[in-house]
Amino acid sequence: MIAVAEPNPYLANPRWVVAEQVADAARRRYPAGVQAIGVHGSLAHGDDTDTSDVDLVVVTYKAGAGPRPVTRRVDGILVDLGVVAAEEYLQHARTLTTSWPVAADRYVTTKSIYDPDGWLERLRDTHLGRLAEAKSLEFTTLAREAWCRASSAHARAVRLTQWYETDAAMLMIGEARLNAAMVVGLITRTYFRNSADAVKRTGLAGVDMTELGLILRDQAKELANRGRPVDATVSQIFDA
Repeated sequence: MIAVAEPNPYLANPRWVVAEQVADAARRRYPAGVQAIGVHGSLAHGDDTDTSDVDLVVVTYKAGAGPRPVTRRVDGILVDLGVVAAEEYLQHARTLTTSWPVAADRYVTTKSIYDPDGWLERLRDTHLGRLAEAKSLEFTTLAREAWCRASSAHARAVRLTQWYETDAAMLMIGEARLNAAMVVGLITRTYFRNSADAVKRTGLAGVDMTELGLILRDQAKELANRGRPVDATVSQIFDA
């Protein structure tokens, strides 16, 4: 019996075609500088649609090598090309910030296009190792910082509404919702696909300013119970 090669399902996906073409072009133009190339986001998860972007990352051996970061449209598909040096990217993977809930996915779910040395697996393992050693108070401290940003944006949204600055208020309420979602993600160690996924999965996508104020009040109580109160006296401001 003659063996028939399995068809490559990616070839039927125009976003994968563009991703492969851009990756090949990067390797041809910078043959000595590129260590790995991968895709993250919806394409890496396999649930991309006709409106999805192509999120590419080019990992270089050293800073300044390889292509420059760029966002362009190729064959009607938006391509967001990120470029980062290997050691710098590993440092990012070791660093926890308030944006961790929307940054972690690219460390653990990047699908390889070119990775002869398995470097993207090292990136994933580096991040997972950092999470394994992180203490709960690290996350709650970051959650408190995210809460303060959410509270500030919420207060500005309220004030802008009072001034009938509706468009600006909508921007502030969106910022407040996102930071409140970061609080949830940090407290529960949950990461999200992106900002839209974060507010949706935390139930914050449709809340109005009054509801959000109540949520922020409850989050403040939760943070205090976890040893990271949002309020402090002047003498306490430098304490944990």
